[in-house]
Parts: sequence; structure tokens; C-alpha cells
Amino acid sequence: MAEVDINWVAVLAAALVGLLVSGLWYGPLFGDAWMRSLGLDPVVVKSQPATGLRRRFSIVFMLQWVMALCLAMFIGNAPDLLMGALYGFLAGLPWVAFALAVNALFEQKPASYIFINGAYWTITFTLMGLIIVWWM
Repeated sequence: MAEVDINWVAVLAAALVGLLVSGLWYGPLFGDAWMRSLGLDPVVVKSQPATGLRRRFSIVFMLQWVMALCLAMFIGNAPDLLMGALYGFLAGLPWVAFALAVNALFEQKPASYIFINGAYWTITFTLMGLIIVWWM
């Protein structure tokens, strides 16, 4: 097995980008559509007090960090940014997004739910791959 040099700053940056993208994706970009796909009323949800946000975002950041680290190990010593983006894309779409789609189909979630979540992970992993390779 080839040795992989992990750039811990790149992993941290990739995790932070994942956290940032999640805030934008499930907030102003697709937050309302995502809530409706879950059968929630965005107006009602937004009117309720937001409790536990610090804990929730801390856990999300830790999970994003672990995923960025695993992606860095998967990418290894990719030769260029294009390959980093490709590896990130391949981790995001056929592995993560398709796995989520399988679960969502059995849970009888609507296509909008599958698209919103799958596209989020595909974009997030692609950006993580770019960051990790760029900082190598």
C-alpha cells in the first residue's frame, strides 16, 4: 500500500468548506425546498426557537472532518486538481449520494429530497477533493 502524506491543514480547510456549504445549501439555497420535501412548513420551522445549534454544528464539523480525512486517504497523492475533483466527485455521487438515494427510496421520500441531499454531497466532496489536492 502506498504511503499517503496527509496535509492536516487541508483536511481542516476541507471540513470547514463542508460546514460552510451545508449552511448555505440547507439554509438560503435549498432550505425551504428541503423542509417541504420532509413535509415540514418552512414558515413554522423558522418561527420556532433554534435550540442546540452549537452542539449540532460541532457534531457536523467533526463528521465533516472525519470525511475529509478519509477522502484525503482515498485521494492519496493525486497528480493534479482535476484528479482531486474527480476523486471527490466519485466519492460524492456514486458512493454517498446513491447510498442516500437507496435509503430515501425505501423511506418513500420524494425525488426533490433525493436530489437536494445527493447534490449537496456530490458538490461537497468535489470541493473537498479540490482543496485537499490543491494544498498537497
